[in-house]
Amino acid sequence: MTRLQELYKSTIVPTLFEEYGYSNIMAVPRMSKVVVSMGVGRAADDKKYLESAQKDLMMITGQMPVLCRARMSVSNFKLRQGTPIGLKVTLRGERMYEFMDRLISLAIPRMRDFRGLNSRSFDGKGNYSMGFSEQIVFPEIDAGKIEFQQGMNIAFVTTARSDEESRRMLSLFGMPFRKMSSELSG
Repeated sequence: MTRLQELYKSTIVPTLFEEYGYSNIMAVPRMSKVVVSMGVGRAADDKKYLESAQKDLMMITGQMPVLCRARMSVSNFKLRQGTPIGLKVTLRGERMYEFMDRLISLAIPRMRDFRGLNSRSFDGKGNYSMGFSEQIVFPEIDAGKIEFQQGMNIAFVTTARSDEESRRMLSLFGMPFRKMSSELSG
C-alpha cells in the first residue's frame, strides 16, 4: 500500500466523515482516477515530436500512453481526420496514488514562480484540473535530454458531490491550493 493510500484510510476518511457528517463510511469521497494528457498537434509535421512526447509521458506515469486522433478535419488548423493530436494516460489504484505522491511532494514544488494551485479549477462536480507548461518539473525527466518542451494537463476525478468536498479532500492529501480572496479577508 502506498503512502497516500495509507494516509487516505487512516486520516482523510475519518476527518471527512466527521466534518461533513456522512451517514455511511462509503459516502466519503475518494479518488476515482487521474488522467494525464498532452497535446501533440505538432506531430503532424514531425513524427519525432510524437515519439519524444510519448517517451516522456511514459517515464512520468509509468504506463504506456494512448494515442488520440482527430475526429474530424478542420482546414483552418490544417488538421485532417485521423491525424495524431494527443496522448493520454489514465491512472487508477496504486499507480494513481504513487503518481499523486510524486506530483505533490516533488513536481509541484519544482514549478517556477509557484504561489499555490488555482482553487477555481474545479468543474462543479468535484473534479479538479491543472496544467504544467513544461514536463521538466518531474524528476524522471532529464532536462539535458529534452528535445521538445511539452506542456501537460492533469485531471483528478473524484466521487465528491461538490467542489468544496473535493477541495478539502485534495488539500488533506497535501495539494497546495492558493488562498482565495474571500478566505484572506475573513
